[in-house]
Amino acid sequence: MRLLSRAALLVLAFALPVLATQSGCALGRAAARSSAALFGSPQKVARVHPPVRPDARLAVIWVGHATVLVQIDDKVVLTDPVFTSTVGQVSKRLVEPGIDPDELPPVDAVLVSHMHFDHLSLGSLDMIEDRVRMLVLPRGGSAYVPDFRFPSVELRTWQPWEKDGLRVTAVPVDHVGFRYGLDEAWMKESFTGYVVEYHGIKVYFGGDSAYDQRMFVETGLRFPNLDLALVPIGPTEPREIMRRFHMDPGEAVQAFVDLGARRMVPIHYGTFINATDEPGDALRQLDAARKHWDLGQRQVAVAKIGERWVFMKQGEALPPPLPTQIAPSAPTPAAAPATDPSRGKTEEKKPDDDIPDDDRLD
Repeated sequence: MRLLSRAALLVLAFALPVLATQSGCALGRAAARSSAALFGSPQKVARVHPPVRPDARLAVIWVGHATVLVQIDDKVVLTDPVFTSTVGQVSKRLVEPGIDPDELPPVDAVLVSHMHFDHLSLGSLDMIEDRVRMLVLPRGGSAYVPDFRFPSVELRTWQPWEKDGLRVTAVPVDHVGFRYGLDEAWMKESFTGYVVEYHGIKVYFGGDSAYDQRMFVETGLRFPNLDLALVPIGPTEPREIMRRFHMDPGEAVQAFVDLGARRMVPIHYGTFINATDEPGDALRQLDAARKHWDLGQRQVAVAKIGERWVFMKQGEALPPPLPTQIAPSAPTPAAAPATDPSRGKTEEKKPDDDIPDDDRLD
């Protein structure tokens, strides 16, 4: 894949996609904030050790951005792994990764939702190569994943992959799948969400998506009683452009209800600067959305980076189904007074001082 010079790759990987999704002053503000971050140090987090608990039936650790470690009984799934200090050697982390990749156990399935540098990180796959048992990609994704020893499989929408009782199914989302900008012409199907099933437990991972109620409702109907939904809530601004590619927090809560899931963990915010959102915007809007909807028994679990949430412990039976509720597509209030959105308790551990090397550009 090293067909272009480093400088050319930088332009193609970042200038073209950004120009495709931002304009005018918005582009200037985002670029200025991202450049300033290059000279700062990522915020430290309290990591949990080890990342897998033997007493957990369903647990997650938000590693940052779209990277989540999901434990379902004895199976481990990792979504869109990004452990590097930068994305594509340009966009620097604001917060260090929530787990040390050297502490990862064998990962039964690594799920990559699409080809963008902040979701398919080849430098991160380098770090965990000896721990990956299977890499799951959308259609066309294998062309961007050279040189690794682990096997990979591409899935089209609604196609499953299964091994030893662990089942992963590609589900529809509304996004784009190109990597370099020029490949937009042919990378038309290289983005997806996933549903993971094991021992009766079902977890949805949305990757990146705009809001399309039809897609979320259909996924919920095909996979009723989802136990957990990992749903992106940003970036949000400038909204008139971002809504074509990304949900805002209000739309994310609507999607959560459309899916019929019992729990939601919001992801894809606060780790990198990739829009004009201000710090704290996503959580303030999420708080407004939670107040807007009567979620009943549904739970929005706002995790800190590096925090583990245990939703089910060994010996716990699956809960009964929740009442069916379809969220209308009415707009949700976009802002509310800031509150502390965090629930649960972080397991305090000493932060690690080192962040892995920069990402690869191929």
